[in-house]
Amino acid sequence: MSKFLQNLFIITLIIVFIIAFSSSYLSLSIDNLAYVLAIGIDKADNDKLQVTFQFSTTTPASESGSTEKTPTVMNSVTTSSLSTAINLIDSYMGKEINMSHCNIIIFSEELAVEGISDEIYTLINDTQVRPSANIVVSKCTAKYYLEKTAPELENLISKYYEILTNSSQYTGFMPNSTIGDFFNSIICKTCQPCAILGGLTTENTNPQAVNNSQGNENIKSNQAPIDGQNGTENIGIAAFKEDKLVGELSAIDTISYLCVKNHISRFLISVPDPINSGKYLDIYLNPIIPTKVKLDTSTSSPYIKLTAGFMGRIYSMSNNAKYLEPDVLEAISESCNKYLESAFSEYLYKTAKEFETDINGFGKYALKNFFTTEEYTNYNWPENYKNSFFDVKVNTSVKSGMLITET
Repeated sequence: MSKFLQNLFIITLIIVFIIAFSSSYLSLSIDNLAYVLAIGIDKADNDKLQVTFQFSTTTPASESGSTEKTPTVMNSVTTSSLSTAINLIDSYMGKEINMSHCNIIIFSEELAVEGISDEIYTLINDTQVRPSANIVVSKCTAKYYLEKTAPELENLISKYYEILTNSSQYTGFMPNSTIGDFFNSIICKTCQPCAILGGLTTENTNPQAVNNSQGNENIKSNQAPIDGQNGTENIGIAAFKEDKLVGELSAIDTISYLCVKNHISRFLISVPDPINSGKYLDIYLNPIIPTKVKLDTSTSSPYIKLTAGFMGRIYSMSNNAKYLEPDVLEAISESCNKYLESAFSEYLYKTAKEFETDINGFGKYALKNFFTTEEYTNYNWPENYKNSFFDVKVNTSVKSGMLITET
């Protein structure tokens, strides 16, 4: 190839790249986009929605240093649908809104009771919305929930939303419920959806429940004895049947849910101390085997048997107790077994008899018992789940304290 042709080829290539990327640069520049961090959806009058968008800002950092909180902007619009709200706010902002960084979507309890399938379908159909965005059902309005959210340890609220559910792995007080999982559960025939239960730290509406809880395991959002700058809390599960909210589950119910789903690495419980009457021991438990499920559908009343195993470490101790003696450790292990079997059973019967919703996804085990899809459909698992009976067996082995062990 001659030098002339080489130069012509290079010039042509440069021109092609300039033409190809110049327009996209102008339209997709960060200065031309408004990034949505969170969306709150409330019920408004006349069958309308109030949709609140929380945006990040590009305000320069303060001279006081990097510890300065990055401010956000919130705008609300009242309209007939979520898609219309997105279009209107897009026009109002003067910039193209981008929802690829939206990590949390909040629905008010009032709206969730009536059904949120239209909003879920609209969001999941938007290519910018990540399936990993978490779903929260707030006991207050979604707008107020966003206004009160003020993370203490994060300067960027987007980072707080991103790591919001990390604690579920080591406390078990909230599920990691995403819009992708929620959508799949709505269209699924073997399970039902659930969401994170959100509330306010300043709205402890049931202090008696907190006082009677030996380890605060029976609390849920709006009941935690927490006093801090962040005005919101996320404890418990919002249980749905199809797209409608049917009930709320506490912290210990959430631990049970995560153990059944094998979505937890460790958690803390308070069990009766077998050697000190009226006292409780804090035990850290780690699952040592996946929870096993066996399901019998030979009758119209499904029989579900669960087997779980845990390794325990004593977290709180009395100075005069002999927690290293084998018979004492065996008694503590048995106390854990009774506590967990009771907690798991109470949770499971609550989902079946009271809420009538299979958020555990036991339907996938029932499906294995049928030769054809028609047989499974005729069994009508989503409605028949309420007739279920449960048998829970837990085997816990408590070794000793976290650091105090036999040499």
